[in-house]
Amino acid sequence: MTVPTRSVMLAQRPSKALIIALVISSLLALGVLVVLLVAGGPAGFGLSAVLAVAPLPVLLAAVLSLDRLEPEPKLHLAFAFAWGAGVAVVIAIALTVAGQALFARAGYGTQTVDAMGAVFLAPVIEEALKGAALVLLLRRRREIDGLTDGIVYASMAGLGFAAVENVGYYLTAFGEEGVGAALQLFVIRGLIDPLGHPIYTSLIGVGVAYALTRRNAARYAAIPLGYLGAVFLHGLWNGAAVTGSLAWLGGAYLVIMVALVALIGITARERRHLVARMGAYLPGYERTGLVTDADIRMLTSIPARRTARRQARAAGLGRAMSDYQQAATELVMLHLRAEREHLPPDRFAAERDPLLNAMAVARRW
Repeated sequence: MTVPTRSVMLAQRPSKALIIALVISSLLALGVLVVLLVAGGPAGFGLSAVLAVAPLPVLLAAVLSLDRLEPEPKLHLAFAFAWGAGVAVVIAIALTVAGQALFARAGYGTQTVDAMGAVFLAPVIEEALKGAALVLLLRRRREIDGLTDGIVYASMAGLGFAAVENVGYYLTAFGEEGVGAALQLFVIRGLIDPLGHPIYTSLIGVGVAYALTRRNAARYAAIPLGYLGAVFLHGLWNGAAVTGSLAWLGGAYLVIMVALVALIGITARERRHLVARMGAYLPGYERTGLVTDADIRMLTSIPARRTARRQARAAGLGRAMSDYQQAATELVMLHLRAEREHLPPDRFAAERDPLLNAMAVARRW
């Protein structure tokens, strides 16, 4: 039998539908940016783009750090980001403009229409569209193994949406009042509240992931509940911004930070649970020679895993160590999924054996 040189989860061929969706979303995002460039001119667009992109490396690193034990496929992460930046932005603009036009025809004044668009239309429309990325990933249900995965995918969609949206906001401020206004807005959107969109949509991610990873009768109710939570947080922040009251903004910000702490708590709890289960399952594989006591101690500690990768890189085995750690983690998550979904023994073995083969190929120490 041919032994794979890379772990199965890394060698899976990408879905054609996923690639097509990624390309379409990316083109739509590019189209929006081109329109903004033409409308705002190179100077304003350049400044706005720099301000919108500046926080992204830190924000992306923060989101991806939540999923260090079992990193999600890069293509899926890119799809979620591009969906938020492209499809979600374009359709949100169209639907919000259409909704505001209906309010205007009903006789409401411009100020009222703008306020209703920000407080009601935008949260309802934008959260539905960003959350749609999670719903589309339901077909790839094996990639969502826990609530953390839902948070990561939702955050990527939120970051993509926010990046393109911020270009438009900064460009508008620049056009109306100049560089100073754009920089002031950046302080609010890019420094004080850069995680707004990811936090809102993460509630939908938690709902979708809960529905996929639980087996109780009411599990699918978590999806609309997560959506309502996302709409509430989004509307709360937008409503506070419309009032212009620092007290309202401070209160809304506090509520959003509580949600952020709760999301971090969810990921920390899941990580502790996964590490504990590794200590329970991996000793059963010691007889294969693929896992030793030292390996288990390394695999069940985030700092120890990081140290092992660093030492392996120094010895020219960095890729092998990363593959070994990921395959071992996937093996434990397979056990958890088998318990949850009651996988038949033959199917469990069919998914387990390639992971053991990947560990065998990677383990060179």
